[in-house]
Amino acid sequence: MATESTVSSVEKPEDTGLRRDVGLIGGMWASVGSIIGSGWLFGALTGATLAGTASILTWVLVGVVFSVLALVYAELGGMYPVAGGTARFQHYAFGSVAGMSFGFFSWLQAAAVAPVECYAVMKYAEHWWHGVYTPATTTAPGNVTTLGFGMTIVLLAVFTALNFMAVKWLAHTNSAITWWKIAVPLLIIVIFFTKFHGVNFGKGGFMPYGWSGVFSASAAGIAFAMLGFEQADQLAGEIRDPQKNLPRAILGGFVIGTVIYVLLQVVFIGALPTSQLTKGFANISDSGILSGPYAGLAAVLGLGWLAFIVRIDAVISPGGTGLIYQTSTSRVGYGLGRNRYFPPIFTWTDKRGVPWFSLIISFLVGIPFLLPFPNWQSLVGLITSATVLMYAGAPLSLAAFRNQVPEATRPYRIPAATVLAPLAFIAANFIIYFNGIEVIWKLGAAMAIGYLLIGIWMAYDKQRPPLEWKSAIWLPFYLAGMGIISWQGQYPVPPFHPAVGIYNTLRIKPGWDLLLITGFSLVIYYWAYMSRLPRDEMLKIVARESTETDPNLPEI
Repeated sequence: MATESTVSSVEKPEDTGLRRDVGLIGGMWASVGSIIGSGWLFGALTGATLAGTASILTWVLVGVVFSVLALVYAELGGMYPVAGGTARFQHYAFGSVAGMSFGFFSWLQAAAVAPVECYAVMKYAEHWWHGVYTPATTTAPGNVTTLGFGMTIVLLAVFTALNFMAVKWLAHTNSAITWWKIAVPLLIIVIFFTKFHGVNFGKGGFMPYGWSGVFSASAAGIAFAMLGFEQADQLAGEIRDPQKNLPRAILGGFVIGTVIYVLLQVVFIGALPTSQLTKGFANISDSGILSGPYAGLAAVLGLGWLAFIVRIDAVISPGGTGLIYQTSTSRVGYGLGRNRYFPPIFTWTDKRGVPWFSLIISFLVGIPFLLPFPNWQSLVGLITSATVLMYAGAPLSLAAFRNQVPEATRPYRIPAATVLAPLAFIAANFIIYFNGIEVIWKLGAAMAIGYLLIGIWMAYDKQRPPLEWKSAIWLPFYLAGMGIISWQGQYPVPPFHPAVGIYNTLRIKPGWDLLLITGFSLVIYYWAYMSRLPRDEMLKIVARESTETDPNLPEI
């Protein structure tokens, strides 16, 4: 037994049918290209409206939280550089039940991003093509029209078609798009600094809407804008020299995105005409700014040429992000197929190394996300919660791996993991909570449908992995507990409280809610740590994925 464990411990799970054609820049640009999408086009307006000048603090706080999670993913990705890694780490650490759950969270959030990026394109396109999106007002964000819905499906189809290129060419295409996506925000930062009004930062005080505004801003768009740093991990099965390049790609992409976003918020507030702030940040009334914040503001400032560039970028930036998320969704589906949570057909690749069936399903699943969510804002909360729920599994896996395979090769090793890992888990749960029960119950409904479909498949699959219930006994208590706390808690709060639907009771008072989540998170964290798979069982799972098989042969 000792000999078996020693041999297995050095094995790495291997993906089949994929090609390692992506270098450091391609991997980093996958993360940067995902971070700088539609979030940069709307995040600053959302932040200013909900938190005022304190929105700058929101960006910093979210950046700190996600920086720790980025460090966690850098260690995990370096250890196990596999395609769709965010869907597979929990499978190795806790077995099939936890792996299936977090894998589905990962796939769900990735599948919803391309549609929301299409909505961003339609919202800015309304300036030229009035029939695709109804204009935003101070009381309503606007909705996609029937024509816009059809154009969104066409755009999704284009993303899917482009993904049938070999990953090497796709990475080159994404790199070119990402250079543009970085250049335009930097141009905005430089030009808007020449239109700066320092007095704007004192309107209503630094924190005009209190801490509730700061936290609501994180849920309403700022956290969404920062999502995507883990995209290099999704392509880990196709990155050259992944033990070295993957951690650098994740951390480098995150730092670039964070710095750009903080500066964008500063110049947006500074460049706003003071006449727009006479009634406070929550009452910005210019229709151009509300429909397309940076383009509208540039037009108000008399910079028509800059407004034109931003509107062009409003197609390129979300388009680039939608393109890379279609890529990552297909790779997550591939990973779930490798773990046999999805049928093995999800692992089938064409001669270019593209998981073609998983890619087609990514397109088909993206369409239903559009039906109950008619605008950009309505999808953002769902995606943020699903993504952060996926992120929450990373520190749990890190803690388990440190105990199960302490000798494993770790090209990057996060410092002070015993402190930072539980803090990252707590912070992730804070962001989920700030999204509010209106979002969380919809996420729960989507998860229930996913569990049903996966359960049907696994009941049929004669080669399904054994179900390790014992190592995941904490999971239903975690999910149910977050739902109950959100239902009884403070978010969203008036005036952001929904008028109808399922909403929170506000029974848990401010301050006590955060304390409760902290305590609850620590209980779940250490419960999960104590419930991890035994070392030998964990190594067997890794060994099973270290065996080369032909992905084009059905394994049913």
